[in-house]
Amino acid sequence: MPAIGLGTWQLTDGTADAVADALSLGYRMIDTSGDYGTQRAIGEALHDHGVAQDVFIVTKVEEDEDAYVAAQRNLGELQLERVDLLLIHRPPETGVGRTLWQGLVKAMIDGLCREIGVSNYDVGQIEELVEKTGVTPAVNQVEWTPFGHSKEMLAFCRDNAIVLQAYSPLTRGTRLDDAKLRQIARRHRKSPAQVLLRWNLEIGTVPLPKASRSDHRRENLDVFDFELAEAELRELNALNDRYSALGESLPYH
Repeated sequence: MPAIGLGTWQLTDGTADAVADALSLGYRMIDTSGDYGTQRAIGEALHDHGVAQDVFIVTKVEEDEDAYVAAQRNLGELQLERVDLLLIHRPPETGVGRTLWQGLVKAMIDGLCREIGVSNYDVGQIEELVEKTGVTPAVNQVEWTPFGHSKEMLAFCRDNAIVLQAYSPLTRGTRLDDAKLRQIARRHRKSPAQVLLRWNLEIGTVPLPKASRSDHRRENLDVFDFELAEAELRELNALNDRYSALGESLPYH
């Protein structure tokens, strides 16, 4: 799995051109979902550039779908025989999605995906899913920034070899003017967005920033030439006020 990927939620205008540009810049992971409306355009961009086999593709099934059928539909839209990672987009309103998970397990066994995981699950829900099925998710994808994160979730994922993927890692732009964040950014001659992405990389999570503009996509990749000091990591961690750019409760224990 690459260290950083491109999120495509709400990237529905000019998706194919945006993904093509991202690929030319060096992105090698694309995150999508059956309900994003971006999969067909992503498939076009992958095949037009002849890199379909070299890009790590993440997609998702919805909580009210037949997971196996949805996986097949997603592959058709993406024009792929297999994706790298298939997730349950969110837990059902009742239960933890045992039937959904079993559908993903079958999809993995049948070669429709390499790995399976979940999104927006809390620790207890993952534990229950594993207890009921015996299969541990490879990934939990959640909203994750210095302003909204959980030490307990991070420790749980580390202890269970679960990759934590961070969606909306730039707070959808809503917290980029934070004074402490901007101070750290000036110190490194980087943007606040780059500091947020670097924070994710240094704590071991995998950020999936969405960017509609090419210059922002380029900027989001330019985060491998600096490091945050331990004191700066502590300052960023201390910004945690359980903030969600979605205005929802974060799925953490």
